[in-house]
Amino acid sequence: MTNFLITGGAGNIGSALATQLAKTESYNITIVDNLSTGHVNKIPKAANVSFINADVNIYNDIHPVFERFDFDYVFHFAAVVGVKRTLEHPIGVLEDIEGIKNVLALSKDSNVKRVFFSSSSEVYGEPFEIPQNENTTPLNSRLPYAIVKNVGEAFFRSYEKEYGLPYTIFRFFNTYGPHQSLDFVVPKFLKAALAGKPIEIHGDGLQTRSFCYIDDTIATCIETLHEDYKNSVLNVGNDREMTVLELAKEIIQVTGSQSEIIHLPALTEGDMRRRCPDVTKMKAILHRELTTLHEGLLQMVDFYKSQSKS
Repeated sequence: MTNFLITGGAGNIGSALATQLAKTESYNITIVDNLSTGHVNKIPKAANVSFINADVNIYNDIHPVFERFDFDYVFHFAAVVGVKRTLEHPIGVLEDIEGIKNVLALSKDSNVKRVFFSSSSEVYGEPFEIPQNENTTPLNSRLPYAIVKNVGEAFFRSYEKEYGLPYTIFRFFNTYGPHQSLDFVVPKFLKAALAGKPIEIHGDGLQTRSFCYIDDTIATCIETLHEDYKNSVLNVGNDREMTVLELAKEIIQVTGSQSEIIHLPALTEGDMRRRCPDVTKMKAILHRELTTLHEGLLQMVDFYKSQSKS
């Protein structure tokens, strides 16, 4: 049996990863989440998945978990997420550094073969180049969330250098999917469109993003279990750059909605003007084309409609 720990496993990416891993009967998956932003309904109901309500930032919470299980791989995905939430609770964001330190120290002292870290495109700050490349784009954001991710990357590299603990770092760009919280842009716009309500955009809507469907994100994470991706940093996203305004219009078209687009005042901070990753490494891992936004939106619409019927 192969034992996995997923911290933050009740969140969007963590729960989707657990669901996919659980399809392999020889895998045992333990999810640790304090449910501050995650939800138990997202956790897969499978015999080889167990859930522990604990806070990874508190050593006395997470230490017993490592004592009880002999983990082979640890995915550290627990974090305060969401632009609005991270800006309103900067101290809570900074406390996530303790979780990083706890996971690495406990992994080092046990039989963990590799640790995986959910970093973020936010570490790049305002881009100096597009697409943003793992090796050449400077990491320059000053926001607490981005600083924590940057510090986390430094900790993972340092533990490998000092103690020989292998790592893989994922710099996630905008990942969307059916189980994502409604305070993120794609589900927020979709829900508004399906209800015929106005779609609200902060600023002129010309800020750009790229949107990666959850299936592509998870497939990449699982493929990196192969030894080739030890001690690597990977952009995980989609390389189709589009404005937020274009996103809203595409969602209106996909849903056949009559929603109007309303422009709100621009956010004072945290809303970078451009985002688009170089995903050359990711495409080489997947050996296939990425899910188009149109395809991903249709899958989400089907999911929302099925939920409304049940």
